[in-house]
Amino acid sequence: MGADHTRPAPSAPPGVRRILVATVVPLFLITVVAALVLWPRQGPEPADAPALPRYHGTVTRVVTEPCPPTPEAPDGASGGSAGPCGTVTVTAEQGPDAGRQVETPVPVGPGAPRVEVGDKVILVELTDPADPAVKTYNIAEHRRGTPLVWLAVLFAVAIVAFGRWRGLAALAGLVASFAILLGFVLPGIGAGQPPLLVAIVGAALIMFVVLYLTHGITAQTSVAVLGTLGSLVLTGVLGTLATAATHLTGFGSEDATTLSMFQRDVDLHGLLLAGIVIGSLGVLDDVTVTQAATVTELAHANPALSRRHLYRAATRVGRAHIASTVNTIVLAYAGASLPLLLLLVADSRPVSEILTSEFLAQEIVRSAVATLGLIAAVPLTTGLAAVVTTAGRRRTTAAPAEPPAPRPPARRDEALEALGGDRSTEAAW
Repeated sequence: MGADHTRPAPSAPPGVRRILVATVVPLFLITVVAALVLWPRQGPEPADAPALPRYHGTVTRVVTEPCPPTPEAPDGASGGSAGPCGTVTVTAEQGPDAGRQVETPVPVGPGAPRVEVGDKVILVELTDPADPAVKTYNIAEHRRGTPLVWLAVLFAVAIVAFGRWRGLAALAGLVASFAILLGFVLPGIGAGQPPLLVAIVGAALIMFVVLYLTHGITAQTSVAVLGTLGSLVLTGVLGTLATAATHLTGFGSEDATTLSMFQRDVDLHGLLLAGIVIGSLGVLDDVTVTQAATVTELAHANPALSRRHLYRAATRVGRAHIASTVNTIVLAYAGASLPLLLLLVADSRPVSEILTSEFLAQEIVRSAVATLGLIAAVPLTTGLAAVVTTAGRRRTTAAPAEPPAPRPPARRDEALEALGGDRSTEAAW
């Protein structure tokens, strides 16, 4: 999150630093206290159904064969599976059959994994309800731990190699972000705390840790922190108003419906708002850091610029940044919702009815609210940065410079000699 847009910022005057400390430190303390109050005392109760035993294994043999014929359905269509059929031999690495060869049917159905010899898979142990002594195995999915570890190593090496100490700080900030999400935000929502309040507090914690860790404890970073925090609160308020006006319930996706089956007391409407706030944080901090850095650089390049001129010039940069970032937000949401968009293409209902349906209206509200919060971050952060950057300036009246002494008139013959001319030649002309 965030990017390093400038060289180290010049230090602010002592008075400005004191004002920023008096503003930022109480906000940080309020955030910490709110996190302690909202901290989940106990996690959500596990589901009543016991989890199926899962064991690691390696595929050693795959045998496919034609599927047996099945009776036709009443409408004339085949009532059986389209295949493939056959058996897969797997060497179990865990469980009661560790070290033995077990046979499983070839995985079939939507999303079923395609296995080959040598694949690392996860076996699920099934027990026959009629005879608990009879146990069978099915292949649930591939084991993806090793490829993910190598990808994470490549990701970390690339960031550190390019960003050096800044890259290392960014990695530390990323770890802190996931620690806050997994340790506070998700357990807090699962424990029944207000999702929107938990999301704003969690996002504020992430913002404080990541921005100061990545960009250093400077006045410029403090301005970005204040701009981000104000925009986050505004995004939450706008999201509340927009979801209330459009009567969204939070049941606009299959994931939300499935979650409501396992945790019936979860507030899906609040969860929708929490997702909007958390999703906008990553773009917000980049915009606010950029605006604070732009004002600082403009003031450093031309100290004579007034507060008003700094604001106008930096806002022009912000407009260009927002124009590209808005497209980024919309495409990011569209990329995450491609199955939904394909479903819309196949839908035979009128376009107006599709656009106002719950599942699509939810995505429209999500994109619009995040964009409005992002747009508000530009003038808010730019104004704060202009005030902080120009504060403490001393207005000195410089003495008028003495005009340069007039040059003595150059003689014509000396000029001609300097140019390589010859007075005899001039006389001939």
